[in-house]
Amino acid sequence: MPVPSPKYALDPALVALGMAIRSTRKARGISQEELAHRSQIERSYMSSIERGMQNPGVMAIVQIAAGIGISVTELVAEAGL
Repeated sequence: MPVPSPKYALDPALVALGMAIRSTRKARGISQEELAHRSQIERSYMSSIERGMQNPGVMAIVQIAAGIGISVTELVAEAGL
């Protein structure tokens, strides 16, 4: 299990990003495990991102957006950031 990013864990921006990832993923019928595989990210790390416990880097966000099949711009807009 990944260690949370203590400085930013549950920051409103990270929670919003995680919720956007989860809702978009579910709307497209993609399991968390499948998205993690497509994004080349461990499933437990993906779970932490979706719960707002991790502060993912730019490349992780790029990989997740690509795994969902949307642009980073669309993902950020969905999160309201």
